[in-house]
Amino acid sequence: MTHELSVEATGETVGEAKWSALRELEQLYPGIDREAVHFQVVSEGERGLLGVGYAPARVLAKVDVPDPVDGEAEPEEEGEAAVARALLERSLRALGVSGSVRIEEDDAEVTATVSGPDPGVLIGRHGQMIDALQYLANAIAHRAVGEERRRIVIDASGYRARRAATLESLARRSAEQASATGIRVELEPMSSAERRIVHEALKDDPEVSTESEGADPHRYVVVLPRRPVD
Repeated sequence: MTHELSVEATGETVGEAKWSALRELEQLYPGIDREAVHFQVVSEGERGLLGVGYAPARVLAKVDVPDPVDGEAEPEEEGEAAVARALLERSLRALGVSGSVRIEEDDAEVTATVSGPDPGVLIGRHGQMIDALQYLANAIAHRAVGEERRRIVIDASGYRARRAATLESLARRSAEQASATGIRVELEPMSSAERRIVHEALKDDPEVSTESEGADPHRYVVVLPRRPVD
């Protein structure tokens, strides 16, 4: 038996979006048959003057993968990994959404990724649901494991990588706009993790600087030109 694995990815071109989708599928299911992947172009993207009105190309990639073998032993998980899996599996049941949870660990971080036919329900509008689950998982782990806990990252069908790519692209376009016009550019309110992505993307740009303004949950990044336009 098989089930469908799907991801949505973006890029500056349709080709880049397809390549990004393939990488995400291979992370979710190593050894996937690339020739069996079916792509649906959601948007071919567009680029406006000075980056204004830019929209990335977006594709949906789908592939059938084998179901887990019945009775296959699952690795025993402890600590942060067990917290993340338990929270996500309870959340999936509560939302009535089918999906599987994959855990990856290293010395500093535990990443729990959900894959399934409808990841949007778990992600929520502007990522609010998945960010709330990640905050809750880390709060539970803090109580269960203590101060030395590893950071937990909650992902769904490659959402974090797509969002990071979108924010980095937004940062570059905003820098171009601020540099060309000499006028500061205010971005939409973001979480602290997302603001950090924007700051990192532009930290070495000689034409602009960045600052965070406002109060949570409405805190946002401002891209500032380093010198006025003549």
